[in-house]
Amino acid sequence: MSQITNEAKQIASVDIKNLGVISEFACDSLSKINLIIGGNGSGKTFLLKALYSAIKTVEEYHRGDDIRSANDILAEKLRWTFQVDKIGDIVSRSTSEPYTFSIGTDEASSMSYRFSRDAASKITSLQNNMKRSDLNSIFIPAKEILSLYSIILKSREIDRSFGFDDTYYDLAKALRVSPTRGRKLAAFEKSRKQLVSIIDGKIDLDETTNRWYYKNSSKQKFSIGGTSEGIKKIAILDRLFANGYLGSQSILFIDELESALHPSAVSDVVDMLFDIAQNSDIQLFIASHSYFVIKKLCLLARTNQEDVTCISMENDTVRTNNLREGMPENSIINESIRLYEQEVEQVL
Repeated sequence: MSQITNEAKQIASVDIKNLGVISEFACDSLSKINLIIGGNGSGKTFLLKALYSAIKTVEEYHRGDDIRSANDILAEKLRWTFQVDKIGDIVSRSTSEPYTFSIGTDEASSMSYRFSRDAASKITSLQNNMKRSDLNSIFIPAKEILSLYSIILKSREIDRSFGFDDTYYDLAKALRVSPTRGRKLAAFEKSRKQLVSIIDGKIDLDETTNRWYYKNSSKQKFSIGGTSEGIKKIAILDRLFANGYLGSQSILFIDELESALHPSAVSDVVDMLFDIAQNSDIQLFIASHSYFVIKKLCLLARTNQEDVTCISMENDTVRTNNLREGMPENSIINESIRLYEQEVEQVL
């Protein structure tokens, strides 16, 4: 059974109140792999972004590259990640109570903060004693970014305008790191071979033109604009493993893993992610509304007797299950069952 260890410093617990459509959510049984499911508008991406903003703040603050306080780093990260004029705009509209957030890794390592709907750009109540070193965590959004790579960097670094939130910007910066300069982790080599096999090639950046291209196994070269979104999405993972941006104990956030992927490719990618979570101590937070993703992770959890925390968001309520114990009650599963029963009725 997977355990969150003191050495790993992964997120073990979370407690959130009044974040957008999420009125209240608490969980103290997070695992190496955490699946967030629910319908459109249920708050999956909000939850991912809240967790990501906190972790990136901790990483940037403790790395020492930014001389600002953690309070200021977090406020800016929230504003640019949620794309709001003032941070108070992410607080639930259905209550006058403040938004509160806390995560913990163990009794001696935690982060918490709060602010009201009136908050503009300051957070005064941050408490942070999380101990992270030179780790890098990253968020892979639902939409591909390679064809918009230069535009994303320009809009943030030059124009300083909303349009692409910080999940896109941070990912673009991470992809900019050359594989020849990154720290390669031996544990990722198997995963990289799996990814190259799935897409039958790899992507690379022409640093002269600052444009991405795809090269298949036959050495044919294609512009990134003419490459399928599925290939681009999988290739992004390969690049992050190859350039050393992701390392052991990094946290990887993926929004709509299944987006633009064929079901067989979804299954292969989930296999690969499950493998690196077990062998490289990377923690995963995956948001999805795909039956294939849920079923595949459930099968892997039960076969390997590994904990996979499933957070189900629906009808203003949030429930937590362990996929090692079976499929959860959720509208995604219920709809799949309904269609199957309808098919059986037609046949009979």
